[in-house]
Amino acid sequence: MRGPHNIWRLIRTGATLERTGAMNVVLDAFDAPKPIRFVAKLLGKPFMWLGYYGDPSMPPATRALTALGPAYIKFGQVLSTRPDVVGEELAVQLRVLQDKLPPFDVAEAKREIEKELGQPVDTIFSDFSEPVAAASIAQVHKATLRETGEEVAVKVLRPGIEAAFRKDVDAFYFAARLADVFAPGARRLRPMDVIEHFDGVVRGELDLRLESAAASEFAANTVDDAGFRLPPIKWEYSARRVMTLGWADGVSMGDNDAIDALGVDRVELSERVLQLFLNHALRDGFFHADMHQGNLKVAANGDIIAYDFGIMGHIDEYTRRVYAEILFGFIRKDYKRVAEVHFEAGYVPADKDVDEFARALRAVGEPIFGMDATRISMARLLSYLFEVTERFGMETRTELILLQRTMVVVEGVARSLNPRMNIWEVASPIVTDYIKTSIGPRAALRDLGKTAMVLARFGPRLPALVEAALVRQAKEETPPHRPFWRWIVLAGVVGVLLGGAIFALGQHLG
Repeated sequence: MRGPHNIWRLIRTGATLERTGAMNVVLDAFDAPKPIRFVAKLLGKPFMWLGYYGDPSMPPATRALTALGPAYIKFGQVLSTRPDVVGEELAVQLRVLQDKLPPFDVAEAKREIEKELGQPVDTIFSDFSEPVAAASIAQVHKATLRETGEEVAVKVLRPGIEAAFRKDVDAFYFAARLADVFAPGARRLRPMDVIEHFDGVVRGELDLRLESAAASEFAANTVDDAGFRLPPIKWEYSARRVMTLGWADGVSMGDNDAIDALGVDRVELSERVLQLFLNHALRDGFFHADMHQGNLKVAANGDIIAYDFGIMGHIDEYTRRVYAEILFGFIRKDYKRVAEVHFEAGYVPADKDVDEFARALRAVGEPIFGMDATRISMARLLSYLFEVTERFGMETRTELILLQRTMVVVEGVARSLNPRMNIWEVASPIVTDYIKTSIGPRAALRDLGKTAMVLARFGPRLPALVEAALVRQAKEETPPHRPFWRWIVLAGVVGVLLGGAIFALGQHLG
């Protein structure tokens, strides 16, 4: 499906980017090499009249993606989580990308629900509203369960959305393959990896059972978190294309006047938002990765209510410890320890100088700590930190990029509630407590206990595993003899293929 028939989609995409003024913005953000710029202009400039016009009040990139439709909107939202790929400036623009689309008819939504749940909507719900929100993948209705009278939110996927996304994603893969073939210099941007990451996110969002499972796991992790709650999942009324959960009553986290009218202390609320996020990331390793104001409400009693669990972040236990030690080191201004942690974790190549790296980290931390409380930013620190580590050869780690992006969003939410928040003072107790419980003698004993449990489970198989490993090693030491002429033929074939490819590329670019 990823063949030349996708060229028409790429032409329409290029034409829209040109018509909206987004082409150069996108090419510059990706630092695209000349061959890619040539192909992009070839697919866009002559056919500009075929492109969608979009909303001229929007910035060029968001204008183009919004005009191109649901798959492109979602692609832009996913790219906003990857400033390492698109650059910080474009990531900020894409972060505000809205996917408010015209809703589909309520009768279609009811048909989808009946097909998924196997019974008429009127037998499940005594009341079923018109759409209250419509996005690129699904829309939400307010309903009342007939059996209990409870108010619920019913999320329904758009009809045919899977096939529509599949076509556009195939075109994205085709474009990434063209970039690999015609511009080897673009491979440093890892276009295929970017599209595969997007494909994985979308596949997860197109199966609402996975979102329901994520919400259920998140609720189990946070059940004891004071002042935080999630709407419960109604599993008996949820399926692959339908998700039903309790209705969340509250005011938007972005409406300060409404929060004040509730009598909620915004200073305390801002601290709770940040500390909850850090707890979820460090303590649980499972956090809401789209924690903007639109996905947060404040209940009448001051509780924070989170919803929309399509994008969740996961960090393994070892990475959480590394991340906590890095933050803890910065909080204490122990830059040598921060540098050592990067080397111990293998984030920075061992041939680099640890003292030189520590000095580079000091250049990141000191200016930030010297700022007024209103300007201190953990998000800025993480951004600068990734710049430094990249200079020292650290490879991109997607889970840390997602964590950084979410930290930026959460910090923005907290500062909108209390502009004078001191981020470090609020974060310090959470990070310090985590360090105490996860690093030290007690943590070492727990790790040894877990190791012993694993060995106990595999105990009966250990002798056979060791024997098999020794046998393999012995065989590897005496590799079978292969005739030398085979290597000559193989080298000749490879040479012919490479020569042909280089000649064809030269003809194309010439």
